[in-house]
Amino acid sequence: MESYYTLVLIAGILVLFVLLVLIVTDYNSFKAEIPPDVDQPSKLRFYHCMYALVEVLAKNLNRLGIVEEHTLIRLITDGLPVLGDSQLCIKDLHFDGVPVRIYLPREPAAGQRRGVVLFHGGCGIFGSIRSHERVCRYIAKKSDSVVVSVGYHLSPEYKYPAQTLECLAVTVHFLQTARAYGVDPARVIVCGDSVGGTYAASVCQELVPRTDLPKIRAQVLISPFLQALNFNLPSHHKNAFAAFLSRERTVRYILRYLGKDCSLEEPILAGSHVPESMNLKYRKWISPDLIPEEFKLGYKAPPPAPFLPRVHEEVPELFECRVSPLLAEDAVVCHLPDTCIVTFEHDVLRDEGLLFKKRLEDNDVRVTWHHVEKGFHCTIGFFGYGIFSFPSSSTVVNHAVDFIKGY
Repeated sequence: MESYYTLVLIAGILVLFVLLVLIVTDYNSFKAEIPPDVDQPSKLRFYHCMYALVEVLAKNLNRLGIVEEHTLIRLITDGLPVLGDSQLCIKDLHFDGVPVRIYLPREPAAGQRRGVVLFHGGCGIFGSIRSHERVCRYIAKKSDSVVVSVGYHLSPEYKYPAQTLECLAVTVHFLQTARAYGVDPARVIVCGDSVGGTYAASVCQELVPRTDLPKIRAQVLISPFLQALNFNLPSHHKNAFAAFLSRERTVRYILRYLGKDCSLEEPILAGSHVPESMNLKYRKWISPDLIPEEFKLGYKAPPPAPFLPRVHEEVPELFECRVSPLLAEDAVVCHLPDTCIVTFEHDVLRDEGLLFKKRLEDNDVRVTWHHVEKGFHCTIGFFGYGIFSFPSSSTVVNHAVDFIKGY
């Protein structure tokens, strides 16, 4: 028995040693600026360190050829499974070949319900139906809606734009078959967080010219990624080293999602992928000058970086509306549905929501905006975990529910 405990002790020391080596050799992954006014800063720092540790471990296992880096990270981002729910009928189906999970309230409805199509976040690489299980159940019950959670296939196994096309296909299928699920096809809302917000915005834009389908009633965009031209906006600098999604991680994940060489990260961060003619064209929509003054305290725009044609030619996808919905023409934007935008103060993507809000308002689209001052990117991913969650997690989801209930 004594030798058993000795072996356990030795094994524990070895594991601790390996973890310390990983931390020392990739220290930058653990760096994060945790502002004192963010939601529960000590808890956030702990979670960030745990995530960074898994990320570094995954990176090293990938180098050794043991397991793909994204596989290990998916295990933690998927979250814990949830038990059954007596208030909901939950079905796993396929819409046009895409996995979906549909949540139908068991309580009989007086008439047709509204429908919510939800696209999960995760950079197009992580996340799943399971990662947003608690969010979908809550929305379905609190708003008395039929919720469709979309399990689009992830990159790198499925190359871009497979994710956007699958989200579009599911939405079209649901609009065509809504009545079969007790849903009024004129009351369908799309919703997404992070890249899920990108997909929601893209789906709405692609459906604008469709006259053979009911119109999307509204869209809910929670901390959406909306443009890949300028990574030097005020929120990019203020939250450059934010927990979970730093400025560098943002571009790195985009490149991985698109299947591009990550060596392009630095020139893209600098803005060298955008020719001057394109900068001039889109300055009316993407510029620090369009950000309200209260969000620019202490901000100083960096000098323009030299244009590198080689980098521009490597990433043409960044200038497509499926990646950068903010680049859509006004002729499309003016036909978009009522929109709810939720931004977080401690989020590198904060200003993209602010810019899209202005664009929509300039095109006479009705916008409901909520700014969560203590919120951070990935806030919604902690929803429903009790004491392990954050107050802002519930704030965000309740903002979405209140908006949905208005339709």
